[in-house]
Amino acid sequence: MDYMIFATVSVALMLSSISATSIAVAFPIITSYFMVPLTIAGWIISVYQLGFTVTMPIIGKVSDVFSRKSTFILCLVLFVSASTACAFVDNVGLLVFFRLIQAFGGGGFMPSAVGIISEEFPETRQKMIGLFSSILPIGQIIGPNVGGWLVDSFGWRSVFMINLPLGAVVLLMAIVLLKGDERKEGSIDFLGAGLVGGVVAFLMLGLTFLGYDSLKGWSWALFLASAISTALLIRHEKGAKDPILDIEILKRKPFVAANLYNLIYGGAVIGVLSLIPAFAASVYKMSASECGLLLLPRSIGMIVASIITSVYIMRWGYRWPLVLGSGATVVSLYFLSKEPASIVFLYGIMLFIGMSVGVISPTANNACIELLPQKAATITGIRGMFRQIGGAVSVTIATLIVQTVGDPSRGYAIVFIVIAISFVAALPLIFMMPSRPGAGIERSECSLKRLKPTTKERVQ
Repeated sequence: MDYMIFATVSVALMLSSISATSIAVAFPIITSYFMVPLTIAGWIISVYQLGFTVTMPIIGKVSDVFSRKSTFILCLVLFVSASTACAFVDNVGLLVFFRLIQAFGGGGFMPSAVGIISEEFPETRQKMIGLFSSILPIGQIIGPNVGGWLVDSFGWRSVFMINLPLGAVVLLMAIVLLKGDERKEGSIDFLGAGLVGGVVAFLMLGLTFLGYDSLKGWSWALFLASAISTALLIRHEKGAKDPILDIEILKRKPFVAANLYNLIYGGAVIGVLSLIPAFAASVYKMSASECGLLLLPRSIGMIVASIITSVYIMRWGYRWPLVLGSGATVVSLYFLSKEPASIVFLYGIMLFIGMSVGVISPTANNACIELLPQKAATITGIRGMFRQIGGAVSVTIATLIVQTVGDPSRGYAIVFIVIAISFVAALPLIFMMPSRPGAGIERSECSLKRLKPTTKERVQ
C-alpha cells in the first residue's frame, strides 16, 4: 500500500511536470496567437512561477498542520479546474490570470507530497525523495513531445485540456489510496505569503516596464514598492506566531547558502531553460513538435542522472555532486550561447544539461531537508519558493534582454552567459551546506536551540 501511495503522489507531480513542459513548447505559438510583445507573453510562464512562490510555503505549512490528504486533493482540484479555464480564454490577460490560479494548485503538489513520503518512508527518506524527484523528468519527456504533437495537430488550447482527463484519474487515486491524518497545532501565515508575492510581483512588473519607453518612469516606483514590501515582510515575520519565513532560521549560514543556491538554480532550470523552445523556434525556426523533440535528450539525461544520484547519495554526500552538476551546467550554457550550427551537437548539449540538472536536483533537495528533517514539508516549501522566485525573475529579465537587444540569436546568447556566470558565483555557497547525510542534523538542532522563541512560544 505504501508504494501505491508513492505512485499516486508521483503521478500528480508528473501531471504538473507535463503541463509545465507542454506550455513551454506551446509558448511561441501562444505569443503569435495573441500578437503581444515577448515581455508581455513571458508573463504566461513567469506568473505561474509567481503563483508557485506564494503557494509552496503556504501549502508546506498547511500540510504540516492540517490533513495532508485534504491538502493534496484541494491542490489537485484547483489545478485541473484552472487548466480547463485556460483552454477557453481568448484574452492574454485572462490567460495570465488563470495561469496564476493554476499555479496555486500546482504549487502544492511538491511540498504536500514530500510530507506524505517522509511519513510513509521514514527510514529510507533520502532515497525515496530522490526517486520522487526523478518523476519530474519523466513528465518532461512526455510533456514536450505530446505537447508538440497536440499543438501542431489541435492548437495550443489542447495542452490545457489534456489536464482534465488525466487529473480526474489522479483525483480518484488520491481519494481511494491516501490516508487521512489528524490535525496538528499551528497557524498559517497568509499575510507573510502575500508580502512575499508582493516583493516578487513588484520586481517583475518593474523589470517588464523597463522594456517600454512610456512606462519606464513607473519602474522605479515599482522597485521601491518591492523594497518596501521586503522591509514589511521582515518586520512581520519577526513577530508572526508561525512565520512562513522564520527569519532566525534563515539567518543561519547553511540556510542562507542553500536558499541562495536554490534561487540561482531556479533562475537557470525553472526560468531560462523553460525558454529553450522559444529560442529554438526563433533562432532555428523549429516547429512545436521539433521543439518538443529537442527537449527529449535533456529529460532522458535528467532521469538517468537523478536515479543514479539518488541511489548513491548516501555514499557521495552532497557537496561534490553539486559542484560537478553546477560546473557541467556552466559548460553547457557556454556552448549553447555559441548557437551551434550542428543540430546533433545541439541535442548533445541538451543531454548534458539534463544530466547536470539530474545530479543537482535530488542532491539539493536532500541537502535542504537535512538541515531540519522534522519539518520536511515546510523546508521543501521554502526551498521551492526560492527556486520559483529565481525562475520568475529570470524569465522576466531574459525576455527583457531579448526584446531590448532585438536580435533573438544575440539576445539569448547574452542570457545564457549571464546564467552561466551566476552559477560560477554560486559555487562557494555549496561548501556552506551539509557535506553528507546526517551532517546537518546535529548542527541544525543545536542552532535551533539557540534561536529566539516565536511569539506563540513566548506566550506559552
